Amino acid sequence: MMQMKWDQEVPGSRETALELEWLETNGLGAYASSTLLNCHTRKYHGLLVASLDSPPGRHVLLSKVEDSLSAGTEEIFLSCHQYPGVFFPPEFPMKAYIWDDYPRFIYAGGDLQVRKSILLVSGENRVLIRYDVDSCPSKAVLRLRPFVAFRNHHALTKENPALSVETGAVKNGFSMKPYPDLPFLFFQSSIKSSFSPCPVWYRDFEYPVEERRGYEWREDLFCPGVMEIPVKTGSSVIVTAALTPFEGQLKKIWSAEEERRLRLVETCDAQGKQLDREEDRSNLSRLLFAGQQFVIRTPSGRPGIIAGYHWFQDWGRDRLISLPGLTFCSGRSQEGIDILNAMASSEKDGLLPNFFAESGDKHAYNTVDTALWYFWAVQQMLKYTGEIDAIRDKMWPAMKRIISNYMAGTSFNIGMDDRGLLSAGDGWHALTWMDAIVQGRPVTPRNGMPVEINALWYNALSFFAELGERFEEPHLLPEDLLNSLRQAFKETFWIEEKGYLGDVYFEGVLDRTIRPNQILAVSLPFSPLEPRQWKGIVACVRTHLLTPVGIRTLAPEDWNYRGFYEGDQATRDRAYHQGTVWPWLLAHYGEACLRIAGNPVETKRYLLNLVRDFMDRHVSEAGLGCISEVFDGSPPYRPGGCIAQAWSTAGLIQLYLRLHETT
Repeated sequence: MMQMKWDQEVPGSRETALELEWLETNGLGAYASSTLLNCHTRKYHGLLVASLDSPPGRHVLLSKVEDSLSAGTEEIFLSCHQYPGVFFPPEFPMKAYIWDDYPRFIYAGGDLQVRKSILLVSGENRVLIRYDVDSCPSKAVLRLRPFVAFRNHHALTKENPALSVETGAVKNGFSMKPYPDLPFLFFQSSIKSSFSPCPVWYRDFEYPVEERRGYEWREDLFCPGVMEIPVKTGSSVIVTAALTPFEGQLKKIWSAEEERRLRLVETCDAQGKQLDREEDRSNLSRLLFAGQQFVIRTPSGRPGIIAGYHWFQDWGRDRLISLPGLTFCSGRSQEGIDILNAMASSEKDGLLPNFFAESGDKHAYNTVDTALWYFWAVQQMLKYTGEIDAIRDKMWPAMKRIISNYMAGTSFNIGMDDRGLLSAGDGWHALTWMDAIVQGRPVTPRNGMPVEINALWYNALSFFAELGERFEEPHLLPEDLLNSLRQAFKETFWIEEKGYLGDVYFEGVLDRTIRPNQILAVSLPFSPLEPRQWKGIVACVRTHLLTPVGIRTLAPEDWNYRGFYEGDQATRDRAYHQGTVWPWLLAHYGEACLRIAGNPVETKRYLLNLVRDFMDRHVSEAGLGCISEVFDGSPPYRPGGCIAQAWSTAGLIQLYLRLHETT
């Protein structure tokens, strides 16, 4: 079984431990997460952050549990809190941390030793916390103080009179419904326990990560009372918090979930065995296990992909870029096909949603590239599955509408000129993936003709023409459009004396800024360039943009370059695509390298070493076992953004498998 263990007596300094985070998910968009010390440092941390249908979105219901094991005068605490000027408890008794398929913590002090494990149950908004008492005197007590927030995970709670402090009795626990528009919470134990109502607000929990990010960072949490459970050496206690009461045996549901995960790990390990080297097998297995956290069913039953944990939801562009790695490369092809079918049904005026709301009429149609990435995702589906009938039956009609609308012109000034090039935007909207906006204006204005949009457009049209021939609909495009577009692309973007592509063409002027968007003109299945031009682009990206953790969004020598992704939201947004590194681009860089390879064996060795070094340095930092959203553009390349990002993970999965293809 894949494992990552911390078994030293002390897991580093407190500051280091607070930078390491664990993540649990349930396949419904919900999660549980905290730091290695089980001390929350973000408003997004919580033990049950449920994805609700009404009110829609993720909500922190159970924030944390202050849990302790005590006997006589001895007491050890199994979680901690940061208050103004106080860290409680001041000395933390955690001795080891184990992560394989779920997080486990080992605590010891004096004559007391206990193991604590946390699981989210797949397909249900239910968290399980297990305590295995390894050593204690007789007459020991496990004492639990649950803290509830009951708020949207972007918000914070403050003490307020609107909260209902009443609790109801349920088997081995209690229930409560703090606010009328939010669900009941049921808190129960697996063995006999006593609950003493003692309603009290605890004030000013501090979340230092939110302070660094420029947000409000102090919260009040409500504790409805204290649960006490008598234990002895060898006792095993499971407590659960859920939206529905549990009537059976919690040990059975724990065992069922544990067995499900064991099967999942075995499946990931089996897929990893196709790789030759043990390090690669282990890395791929880890990536596959991490990737399954993003593929979900929403509360309405719609298939989707969470773009990133903790705060992103189901985004169209992210979904499509992530889809091949998370589904077709990961043994989940039917789910990938279901997602593509669902997206086809949401097409509107040639556009596909960039944001999927639970209510179908509230999707956000505000990008130029999401619909073009759809063609690439379908290409990848066809490559890995060969399911041509699935394209014809459900996807093809939407693909035809997309092409027709883009050629004729649609929203946001999206349209084709007489040479076939695609333009979009008005200067006020950020329609490409470089979409940060500060004070109402895009940080990287890319209205006009962006290079990757036209590379995606050429690829989409070429694939569209190919499918038309296969479906015996051969005359779907104007005669000679592809030749005209190919020539116009080279004339517009290629900088002959420099050997790379400019980034945006607008009103007769080419922006010659060195950005990674040009790599798509080499990596996509259909390229509008000559093979001699591919090498210059790859060399440019390798020289100016490649880092050990991904591809920079801007060359360091550019005066707009920002090497560190930090500060408040506006400051971070100004750096988001102005030098910040994105791992997802490694997949396209790798594909481009393979495309120009004179010696494929040597190129694959080079790329494998790049991925191995990435995994070696990153797998035990930030989100444990997860792949971060972004990194600083300058050394030491600190991780930032979401601790677990779908397209970061998917890109590495797809690249790993691509490097082990025989052709």
